[in-house]
Amino acid sequence: MPNTLWLSAVFLLPVIAAIFLYQLDTFEPAPYPNHEMPTPNQPPLFVPRRNSHMLQGSERIGEGQLPAPEDLAFNLETGVIYTGSEDGWISRVQLNESVVEKWVNTGGRPLGIVHGIHGEVIVADADKGLLNISKEGIIKLLTDEAEGLKFKLTDGVDIGHDGLVYFTDASHKYNLKEHILDLLEGRPYGRLMSYDPSTQKTRVLVRDLYFANGVAVSVDQTYVIFCETPMRRCKKYYIQGARKGFVDTFVENLPGLPDNIRYDGEGQYWIALATGIYPWNLIQKYAFIRKVNGILLRYIATPRLERNGGVIAVDLDGKPTAHYYDPNLFLSSSGIKIGEHLYCGSVVLPYIIRLNVSQYPATEIASLRMLIYII
Repeated sequence: MPNTLWLSAVFLLPVIAAIFLYQLDTFEPAPYPNHEMPTPNQPPLFVPRRNSHMLQGSERIGEGQLPAPEDLAFNLETGVIYTGSEDGWISRVQLNESVVEKWVNTGGRPLGIVHGIHGEVIVADADKGLLNISKEGIIKLLTDEAEGLKFKLTDGVDIGHDGLVYFTDASHKYNLKEHILDLLEGRPYGRLMSYDPSTQKTRVLVRDLYFANGVAVSVDQTYVIFCETPMRRCKKYYIQGARKGFVDTFVENLPGLPDNIRYDGEGQYWIALATGIYPWNLIQKYAFIRKVNGILLRYIATPRLERNGGVIAVDLDGKPTAHYYDPNLFLSSSGIKIGEHLYCGSVVLPYIIRLNVSQYPATEIASLRMLIYII
């Protein structure tokens, strides 16, 4: 009998402790707006062409020299990719020779990056805010707050032909190290903003976004596309014309969680997908599961569940054309097609992935609505 009681106590105490911790923990996730999201069993957006093993045949550019190259900005005139890494360095990568040159260190965590209209580089630094880096490498803070609210996670950025900068603060509550808690909490702390260099004014364009991420000004300069990661969608905010100031859908029900979005100059936007939809579609639905995940994240650890990361290409109207992904790829953060090659950044890998899409293309598949690859 004593042994039985002892064994019962051994098993019950951790359960009691877990229940106690669950009740006392102040982390309280909110329900996501179900009416705006696909149902857990709904197949994602159908993509007519796919390469489901994009790591096969891919190359590693700058391996060991680029710790987590998050975004990629290509300079057509010089043939150089600029990228920011988790060590704070903005590096320049010569594509022809695959040579990496460490250029400027922001002292923070550079994420989104874009070339300005006067030779400068604009950087959305998660820790510092929106930065301007001159051709000489001089760093200047442009803005780090709007409407009295400091940025916590400056994320995506692009620039219009008129020099106006559009960017996102993914969350005004959680910083980059805590970004998973933002997704788990399920409250819209993100914002899309603009910065006018001529007036040095920062303006909030759209509030209450769910982890506002990548940004791209449309080819015709009439709207700005921005991604909402946990909602698996990209929206557009009109900056010109009769619908100026309105928000509309660009693409939704993506086969993964979107990060950055890039235009390739050839009629396609490339949206990086950090991971496939499973098991996020189930975790997202139930607030109590997200609370458990949040507790585990803060006090213990959580297993890595991300898989099938990659990039999806859509046309100018948001219609999907191709999907490149791999079961062993996760936390992809950017993608851009340059010539015959697709280049992909990451928030975990120490290199840029390069894939020759002529040799390893996305191929046509039957129009199956029950696509297994979504998970």
